[in-house]
Amino acid sequence: MSTGTSGQPYKRILLKLSGEVLAGSQKSGFDFQVIKSLVAQVAEIVELGTEVVLVIGGGNIFRGQAAAEEGMDRVTADYMGMMATIINGHALQDFLEQAGLVTRLQTAIEIKSVAEPFIRRKAFRHLEKKRVVIMAGGTGNPYFTTDTTAALRAVELNADIIFKATKVDGIYEEDPVKNPQARRYSKISYIEAIQKQLKVMDMTAFSLCMDNSMPIQVFDINAKDNLKRAVQGDDVGTLVSDQEGCEYYER
Repeated sequence: MSTGTSGQPYKRILLKLSGEVLAGSQKSGFDFQVIKSLVAQVAEIVELGTEVVLVIGGGNIFRGQAAAEEGMDRVTADYMGMMATIINGHALQDFLEQAGLVTRLQTAIEIKSVAEPFIRRKAFRHLEKKRVVIMAGGTGNPYFTTDTTAALRAVELNADIIFKATKVDGIYEEDPVKNPQARRYSKISYIEAIQKQLKVMDMTAFSLCMDNSMPIQVFDINAKDNLKRAVQGDDVGTLVSDQEGCEYYER
């Protein structure tokens, strides 16, 4: 594992954001205060010397799987969902650049007038130049989630870790809404997560991470300084890795 310029354990991270995070407390659309807060957190870790790949979902605008369940052709619905991620990518790019960060938006679906196509070597070059690289358009294929996009891009671009930024503070042994006594894991292995049927990511994405020993850290992006603390190696949320054994937070 490489080491960042300020001594943090992660030099290059992939930050996975769901579209729902951009909506904040709303069910859809954008909460611009939430986006500004996210951008401030990203700017802070870039200042530390961290190289950032950002993968964005589109659920705040359109969810392909939900539309398919209502009778829409699945392939058509998934392509619409991929285009929603490109809209979100543009929103993030605009606010990141307003904050003084240099960015590049790359998409798996070619749309040359507004974004670069995903080219691995170009992405490496942007990261070396300390540009924030935003990945949109999913994998460019239907039937794959943005979780799979995150896993694939993290492996392709030699990221040290995937940060799955959510609205929850980690992974629990049971649904904490149904069981308030459920314990939250601080660390758990891939195998144990599968055995316990914990839904960290969809199985395609999770298997790709497990096969390539790509650690996943799940945490609440809305909590103050969580992203910075995660980059610096603090115990934030839940870390999923190939290290055997699980650990819980003390109550």
